[in-house]
Parts: sequence; C-alpha cells; structure tokens
Amino acid sequence: MNWQDKGFLLLNNKYNENSSIAHFYTENYGKVVGTIFGASSKKIKNYLLIGNKFHLNSNIKDNGKVGYFKIEIEEIKTPIFLNNKKKLYCIIYSMNLLNILTVENQQNKKIFYLIEDFFDLLKVDGDSWLKNFVFWELSLFKMIGYDIDFKNYVKKVDVNGEKKFIVESNQKTIPNFLINKNNDLTTHAELIKSFNIVGDFLEKTILRPNNLNYPNSRLEFLNLIK
Repeated sequence: MNWQDKGFLLLNNKYNENSSIAHFYTENYGKVVGTIFGASSKKIKNYLLIGNKFHLNSNIKDNGKVGYFKIEIEEIKTPIFLNNKKKLYCIIYSMNLLNILTVENQQNKKIFYLIEDFFDLLKVDGDSWLKNFVFWELSLFKMIGYDIDFKNYVKKVDVNGEKKFIVESNQKTIPNFLINKNNDLTTHAELIKSFNIVGDFLEKTILRPNNLNYPNSRLEFLNLIK
C-alpha cells in the first residue's frame, strides 16, 4: 500500500548504520511507523529533528509489517527554538507525550492541528506561553478521552479577602486560572503548581491505569522552568 501525507516527527531511533525507525503523526493516518533508509546521509540527517514537519511517501509491501518512508522536509519547526532551552525541552517532551498517548494508524485530525497550535504558542516571547502550554496538555488529554473540568471538584472560598478555589476532598488550592481561563496568572508558583496538578492527573488517570511510564522528558522540562 502506498500513500502520501504530511506529518510531524515524534521519534527517530537508529536501526542500523544507514537507516532508522521513525514515528510520525500525520494528518490523514494518525501515528505511523516506518523505516527511513539513508537516514544517516547528510541530505537527511540534518533535518531529522523531532518536531519537524515532513512530506511522507509511504510504501508498505505487506500488511502488518513495517514499511518504509521517503521523506522531504515540509517545514522546519524545532531548529527555530534551539537557542531557547525551555522551549526545546518542551518540544522534546510534547513529541514524546504524543508518541506515548497515541496509537498507530488511528486518524485524528484534531490532534494533528493541535500540534500545529503547539508550535504557534511557542512563538510567544517571554514565558507567557507556559500558561497556554498547560491548557495545550489538557486539550490533548481531552482529545484522547480524558477530559477534566476542575470546576466540578472545587468550591470557592474567601481567604483574607481573596477568592480561592479549594478541592473539597483534600482542601488543596487550585490556581484560579485553571478554573477561569480569563484570570491572569499572578505568580510563578501558581504556574508550577498547575503543572504539578496536570502531571498528577496524567500519571494517575491516564498513564498508570494503562501501564504506561511517566515520561522523564516532562520532569526534565519542569526542572528547567522551576
């Protein structure tokens, strides 16, 4: 079976001296896996960075077997952020997460366009993009069937004249912007707390029940922004 599509590189592992096994998330076929022959050649290897967008020509000789890709760079994404360590590690984590949470050959165009949105949010100067990335993670979870509405778990209380949202089961506070997106992020501590809350949801609700490991790339990313 032959097909052509465009896709983002999620993972690229060396297979032998001249080829690699690559995972892409495509617009029309979802996540696909195949061999890239000549992956070590100068013509190809400089572009084989996760996050970059490629035009794929796939050839699968036998159903159920890994086929091979002929690739051309469609759009350079990751190299734009090589000088920004936070954004670079965020790309590494996000592509890793997408590879963990998606299954092969299951089309979901919303996820493909969410990846486009991800690279758009990285273009924002400063660190304000981090708040939007929290919601990007939550959007991905929703698209694979794990939606969470924090409003259903909290009650509003007054603390020293300031409105706070507290989880009724454990009395822990939730950053206001997770309840109301229009609320401004007031402190860096709130941002870190929101990442920890989302990470806790990821681990306990999505990964652990499905026997999936928590990605070290998320820990490395969080260590950079703390």
